[in-house]
Amino acid sequence: MKLRFAITLLLIASITALYAQSPEYHSEIDSRLDASLYHQMRGDLHHCQTIFEQSGKGRVAFLGGSITYGTGWRDSICKYLVHRFPDTEFEFIPAGIPSMGTTPAAFRLERDVLARGTIDLLFEEAAVNDASNGRTVTEQIRAMEGIARQLWRSNPSADMVIMHFVDPDKMETYRSGREPEVITNHNLVAEHYQIPTINLAKEVTDRIDHGEFNWEDDFKDLHPSPFGQGVYAHSMIQFLNNAFDGPVAPGDQLTPHPLPNPIDVNCYENGHLLDISSARYSRGWQVDSLWNPGDDKRVRPNYVDVPMLIGSTPGSSLKLTFEGKAVGLAVAAGPDAGIIDYRIDKGDWQRLNLFTVWSKQIHLPWYYTLAGDLANENHLLEMKVSSSKDERSEGHVCRIRYFYVNGLKPESRL
Repeated sequence: MKLRFAITLLLIASITALYAQSPEYHSEIDSRLDASLYHQMRGDLHHCQTIFEQSGKGRVAFLGGSITYGTGWRDSICKYLVHRFPDTEFEFIPAGIPSMGTTPAAFRLERDVLARGTIDLLFEEAAVNDASNGRTVTEQIRAMEGIARQLWRSNPSADMVIMHFVDPDKMETYRSGREPEVITNHNLVAEHYQIPTINLAKEVTDRIDHGEFNWEDDFKDLHPSPFGQGVYAHSMIQFLNNAFDGPVAPGDQLTPHPLPNPIDVNCYENGHLLDISSARYSRGWQVDSLWNPGDDKRVRPNYVDVPMLIGSTPGSSLKLTFEGKAVGLAVAAGPDAGIIDYRIDKGDWQRLNLFTVWSKQIHLPWYYTLAGDLANENHLLEMKVSSSKDERSEGHVCRIRYFYVNGLKPESRL
């Protein structure tokens, strides 16, 4: 039974949603939980459906971390859309980067997604990384809200879907009768902006507790096995089947999504990346135009064989002028990650340890927000490499891929 169900799910995910409507399929899962129980529609996806059917073109983006970056459910959704709208020419934008949650997404959205053209449908996932990366409640809300507001300022008729993926901590929280905090925070934004959500964390937990499959042998990991990818795809395809069930009339017009006042006035609605050339720096800093660590540690896409601004000499300093409410550093924090001291607008010096719990194994791309509640005006960031270092680190290195700002976008934006 379990093997047959897994094969059926994978066929649905990789071939066509019509399979999910066949009598044979439904006779197999009649005793199983209904995926629709875990879908919160909030409005509809009529905007993108209208574009797909009337224009014959569609641009769909997938924004998230490693579960979006890898193969599996994302490929299945692409295949589903091609089969569901056979007369539509699709462009699919895979914008998943491992380790990334909503804070990186809010600042890289313009470069990685919006710069590609008008987006009709955006799939966003970050519940796993926002929690495991220790993002605060405030950061989770500001970032998810910033993503939604940037999307709708770019295209007021775009549709967006938020997915909550599963991990063992979320399963444990649900079994204790509580909702994971990160899902509560993302749902707060979804409710405010009427964004549909698919709660795969709750669905997988309930299906396991219902005896349909188990974690150890079937789903296996927060990076799902092929079986787990099929479970994700099955639920998402059922969601899309329901969303696209209604007709599109020939005269249907697109109406913009309403853009209410923000939940947090400091949300990252003007988030963008700044090139490292924006900084002024002293000796002890240098730009490696094609940085590669040259060691046996792992790296991430877009954080290897690319320009890096590198400071490794204690006391070496840099300055960055910017305009906006927030500023931060996107760094590669590997085994030699050091400590920096920084201040904004001649304020008190603060200290930041760039070394992470994963730095021994990987040159980890990490977004450090240095300030998020500034006045929306011009500011000066000063920074220097500290002579102190984490006892686990092999050096004093600060390796900057980008600066990022929530504010006006100068010519040096990426």
